[in-house]
Amino acid sequence: MQMTECELCPRRCRADRFRDDGAPGYCGAANALRLFRWGPHFGEEPPITGERGSGCVFFSRCTMKCLYCQNSPWSWKGGGRDMSVREFADILRSLATSDRVENWNLVSPTPYLPFIREAAHSLRADGVRLPFVWNSSGYERVETLDEYSELCDCALFDLRYSRDETAVAASQAPGYVQAARAAVKWAWSRDAGARFAGPGLPPLVVRILVLPGHADEAIENLAWLASDVSSDVPVSVMAQYTPAYAALHTPPFDRPVTKDEYESVTEAAADFGFENGWIQGYEASDPKLALMGENMGEGHGVVK
Repeated sequence: MQMTECELCPRRCRADRFRDDGAPGYCGAANALRLFRWGPHFGEEPPITGERGSGCVFFSRCTMKCLYCQNSPWSWKGGGRDMSVREFADILRSLATSDRVENWNLVSPTPYLPFIREAAHSLRADGVRLPFVWNSSGYERVETLDEYSELCDCALFDLRYSRDETAVAASQAPGYVQAARAAVKWAWSRDAGARFAGPGLPPLVVRILVLPGHADEAIENLAWLASDVSSDVPVSVMAQYTPAYAALHTPPFDRPVTKDEYESVTEAAADFGFENGWIQGYEASDPKLALMGENMGEGHGVVK
């Protein structure tokens, strides 16, 4: 993949990000790693958090431009600091050896994959290894996932939209539906035959964030998952949407999800036969993820 004509994400903007002056791509990323924050995190799905927390690394910039982004200081505005591959490798090393986290959780890593892989190779050469969680909006190219598959022991992907017009209006993400669904299929197909037989890091978790005015799209994505992939896919149904950034002035994104909207999605998940995964409590004061099997009648095989 040509790094001087960047095609890492589905936009394929072909920016020459890696020349000396670091011309940025559409995402705003240029020729250096930029990180905003890193450290142990205990708010992910249970098998990702584990006992010691997930080693989250929040990268600056993003391939999407979500008008409701809660991380706009770094995703939109590029807050954070540039660092060398060696400095980044030292951060991963510290997370693994000092914090003793369960995994390295790469949050929106796509613009920086070449640098991340270089750091990972140097750590492996020193015998420092942890599983990688590729934590993203799902707006990915299968060709990129193939090339950097060593950085994806667990795919933690969103299915945010089922209609491209919504993806463009809310996230400036043309072709989102096809790209995200192809990414989910890619992650699921890698685990053919060995489906979550025991505890540990699952190869795929699909997050369904219910958006105000668009609960029907969450249901359509669940229907697609059940019919075109499998109802065995672990899903994480989330009610935590909070208006932020440009959404504060953009209906219907300027309001929380209603209880009726959210319950229509959780009921659909049960109707479609999903039993692996988690349901988030509706109330903002109850962010806990409850096991799906305990909330949908008789269900077994939940990821623990």
